[in-house]
Amino acid sequence: MPPQLQSPEIQAFATGFPITLLHIGITVLMLLIGATIYVLMTPHREISLIREGNSAAALSLGGVLLGLAIPLATSLARSTSIIEIGLWGAATVALQLLIFRLVDLLLHGLPQRIQDGEIAAAALLVGAKLASALIIAAAVGS
Repeated sequence: MPPQLQSPEIQAFATGFPITLLHIGITVLMLLIGATIYVLMTPHREISLIREGNSAAALSLGGVLLGLAIPLATSLARSTSIIEIGLWGAATVALQLLIFRLVDLLLHGLPQRIQDGEIAAAALLVGAKLASALIIAAAVGS
């Protein structure tokens, strides 16, 4: 084997890369599960609306993905094991879904306005979801 392939850096990469892929895979899976739960929780069907060209629904669902990804990314960065990634990831997804639901309830009529394609309503919803995501991420990171 050539000496450069036996270097400590290459060996560390060879050992660490599969673990990194596993950590990423677990986090992406939690993101997909969280997004699926959110889609099932909403009164309107974002995917159908997006397929019909509803920009407000696309903006809203994009905000959900970012809102879930921000605290998941922080939990991934702070965790030291697969179990810890799973625990913190599940906790952040649960908190974020709860906050999303509260925001949806507090901003009466927003789901219908998004269904009607109102970009302004979707932008407000995205702002609320991203704000809560940043707060949860900061709490996990502290």
